[in-house]
Amino acid sequence: MRNRYVIAVLAGGLLLAGCGSSGSSSPAVPSLSQAAGTAGQGGASQGGASPSASAQAQSAQGSWAGRSAELHTAAQCIRQHGIPSYTDPVLTPSGLVYTDSRSFDRAPRSVWDAIQQACGTLAARAGLSPDAEPPPPPQLVQAGVRSAECLRAHGLPNVQDPNAQTAYTPGHGFGFTMGEIPPGGKASPVFQHAAGACRSLLDAEIRASTLSSLDSDG
Repeated sequence: MRNRYVIAVLAGGLLLAGCGSSGSSSPAVPSLSQAAGTAGQGGASQGGASPSASAQAQSAQGSWAGRSAELHTAAQCIRQHGIPSYTDPVLTPSGLVYTDSRSFDRAPRSVWDAIQQACGTLAARAGLSPDAEPPPPPQLVQAGVRSAECLRAHGLPNVQDPNAQTAYTPGHGFGFTMGEIPPGGKASPVFQHAAGACRSLLDAEIRASTLSSLDSDG
């Protein structure tokens, strides 16, 4: 079933600190816009002349490939330091980063601390923040609206249509808020009936939220 709650994956700014940092505050991970701006600063030609279209394309491709490699390196570090199931983040052509945030769900604090210590600098360099997903892309919102319509039609009138601001979890869709679940919870006959009737649409929503599907966004 779906789970619409946002997981506080990296409490207190985990992965925002560099290796060996201490204290209660951590330097912020650069935003995607900041990372893109930093990458672009090195591409200006001498004398203020504008680079050619082909040079711009090559620079953009090189920046994307470099960022992708940095994300892979950070993901390897995370796997090696306590979350072996963590999947490489997806970097879209437009520069969005979708992450396997669910892998952090059950990690104990000791694992968080180990990852912060060992991988913080790598994550900051890559602009990786697993607890901050981009807004859901249109194809995911559309799939969520279809499943919500079905659920309302089959006995769950409080289920709301998702939109571009609705929280989701990659690989798990939008899920449910407490107010959308009927008395008796997910084990109730009402919920089970609706979920069974809308199973194909719920599955389509989940597929639209997978990293492999989000990869095509942008």
